[in-house]
Amino acid sequence: MTDSKDPDTAAGETSEGSPSGISATDFVDIDDLTPAELQRVLDRAAAMKASEDGSRLSDVTLGMLFEKPSTRTRVSFETGMTQLGGHAMFLGPDDIQLGHGEPLRDTARVLGRYVDIVMARVFDHEDVVTLAEYADCPVINGLSDDAHPCQTLADLLTLQEHFDDDVSVAWIGDGNNVGQSFVLGAAMAGIDVTVATPAAYAMEDGVIERAGELGRAPTVTTDPEDAIAGADVVYTDVWVSMGQEDERERKLAAFDGFQVNEELLAGTDTKVMHCLPAHRGEEITDAVMESDRVLVWDQAENRLHAQKALIVELLAE
Repeated sequence: MTDSKDPDTAAGETSEGSPSGISATDFVDIDDLTPAELQRVLDRAAAMKASEDGSRLSDVTLGMLFEKPSTRTRVSFETGMTQLGGHAMFLGPDDIQLGHGEPLRDTARVLGRYVDIVMARVFDHEDVVTLAEYADCPVINGLSDDAHPCQTLADLLTLQEHFDDDVSVAWIGDGNNVGQSFVLGAAMAGIDVTVATPAAYAMEDGVIERAGELGRAPTVTTDPEDAIAGADVVYTDVWVSMGQEDERERKLAAFDGFQVNEELLAGTDTKVMHCLPAHRGEEITDAVMESDRVLVWDQAENRLHAQKALIVELLAE
């Protein structure tokens, strides 16, 4: 977890009677929250989605740092800040060179004097860690090569909407950043997960161990059919992530048999999750994506509500 910091500027006002914010100052990975704080963010997100929480953040600026392009991350954060009464500032790779031209810690220090909160979507996870250490304001990990905790918030909100407390999920495919954050968040939420990946693309041992320490380590296998047996939900993601294009042919060969398709789902009522964008015909078929099994569009919408709730909680006094 990141160290706490004392912001030197007021972060805005929440609605009258709003309780104090969560204890975490930064959101670098999902377990920067305690399980109770995680549930609190999810409950606020659900209330915001139902228009039962009118929290507002007046005169608050979110600085959005993008090394990687994105549809959902940019639109959900920017729209969320507008709905909260604040402002989002997009800083793309042509606007700001993270770690180039000046040390990243200097950029972080300056940003912390200008904006009230930072969201960074980067390649190197250590860049988010550095931003969180040196920026004198909360920092949110919008995605790094190691973690995607904002997606996990949306995933858990989606599962909370569609299932009771007794739900099991099969993660099938690459043991990537999305999967790793989801396994940790699921452990915190008491959700049973089975992970099926090719041996060469397994999740990091440290992530599996952290999940166990958080309460519930996933079952690990290399057989997708074993993973999906009895699962309520199957979750997959792209096999070839941004920046891995030179590995494409090798990865496609390694993931043969891991596609979420009609054959794998036959005879089950299993729902399907995907964080998008989907490479239809690779990790998932077009037919599955267009079926009534998918919770994908709820996941995508819930990025907006979950991130609004997170921002309010991080900035609450």
